[in-house]
Amino acid sequence: MSGVISPLNGTQGTGDGAALPGSTGPAATVEAHPRQVGRVRTEYAPDPDGDPDPGEIVWTWVPYEENDGRGKDRPVLVVARERAGTLLAVQLSSKRHDADREWVPIGSGPWDRAGRESWVDVDRVLRVHPDGMRREACALDRPRFDLVVMRLRQRYGWS
Repeated sequence: MSGVISPLNGTQGTGDGAALPGSTGPAATVEAHPRQVGRVRTEYAPDPDGDPDPGEIVWTWVPYEENDGRGKDRPVLVVARERAGTLLAVQLSSKRHDADREWVPIGSGPWDRAGRESWVDVDRVLRVHPDGMRREACALDRPRFDLVVMRLRQRYGWS
């Protein structure tokens, strides 16, 4: 799905006037401060029920790092569930990040229709609301999930 940037508020919409899930309001995807989110318990609990679960790659609107109101629809890996019902996730990219320590290579999978290799950004943690998810892509296999979580635990002291 390709979105259209709204000239009014800089958010990305669907082209028909509707905002993408996760782009606005109380269900908006926002950047979380990983050392300030409190105790984080990562878990692997995918459940193909249409709701985002830890271990799954889901699609949501993700704000650009500039936090200027713009963003784009992209896949994220859900790594933990918060008490409030929100989830912590890290974004995926198909742009090569071979020599970048903040990016974990996870290879290719069904989340990318073109079959491109992907990397996960462990430097930026996102808070995803279940109502802000556009679609569930797939569960990441346990070894690749554990690799990402290990890096997050090392970086932020999560359990």
